Amino acid sequence: MTQIIKVIAEYAAFLAEGLAAIVIVFGALQAMWTYLRRLIAPNPDIRQSCLCRIQLGHSLSLALEFLIGADILKTAVAPSWEDIGQLAAIIGIRTVLNFFLMWELGRTEKELSK
Repeated sequence: MTQIIKVIAEYAAFLAEGLAAIVIVFGALQAMWTYLRRLIAPNPDIRQSCLCRIQLGHSLSLALEFLIGADILKTAVAPSWEDIGQLAAIIGIRTVLNFFLMWELGRTEKELSK
């Protein structure tokens, strides 16, 4: 039974990592499209630049959440203390990155709404 759960957790972690990569790629493409439209526009609006950053930032934040979930799934079945320590370090780093990313996005969104 433990082996089945371990296999399911591995596939779920692989899926979460794949989803994170897809979110990053589509977010980057969407942000690039917004940026290119701003460059081509006859009267470029600075708000489009902020919108580009906000779109990319939200995509990166969502991808970080998927990656945290994938790391948790990888160590879900019978982890060693070393695995738990590595997981804690990775989650800590990614959570701090996500916190500051969301903080910066909040500031940018406030500036954009003024």
